[in-house]
Amino acid sequence: MAAALLTATTLSIVGLAVSVVFGHLAHAPGEVLRHVSLAVFVTMMTLLSHSMLMFYLIGKGKAVREAATAGELSGDFAADISNARKPVFSLAMVAITLTIMAAVIGAGVDTGALPTGFHTLLAYFAVLCNVATLRAEYVALVTCARVVDKVNRLLGV
Repeated sequence: MAAALLTATTLSIVGLAVSVVFGHLAHAPGEVLRHVSLAVFVTMMTLLSHSMLMFYLIGKGKAVREAATAGELSGDFAADISNARKPVFSLAMVAITLTIMAAVIGAGVDTGALPTGFHTLLAYFAVLCNVATLRAEYVALVTCARVVDKVNRLLGV
């Protein structure tokens, strides 16, 4: 599951970057349509993958807490997972917000109500923040896997 979530997030970020490139190259209406179509799709995929990863981390923390309690293990394994997911939650919320803002501002650019520069700047920041979030998600998932392995070993599973 973790590998699938990381793959989906990685592909969505690559899609966002490609959409930025398409936006720079768009001059004809067909090219703008290609940019907008890809951007809308990968924006939804990015939001979904970050949200699903956050829910996965919440569920993993709960499962570890319940297993440690049921097995009467000493140690605060759930706190390790909680500490690992804190940067993910804060970065993911910023990445999600920037991605949504870039999409909404992009609609304003498409109608001619807003200048292109602000949308471009937001898109760059959104891609960069999504990359930083992906790194934090990877670190959190590796930490979770390590904690789960330790709990399983102590429980004899």
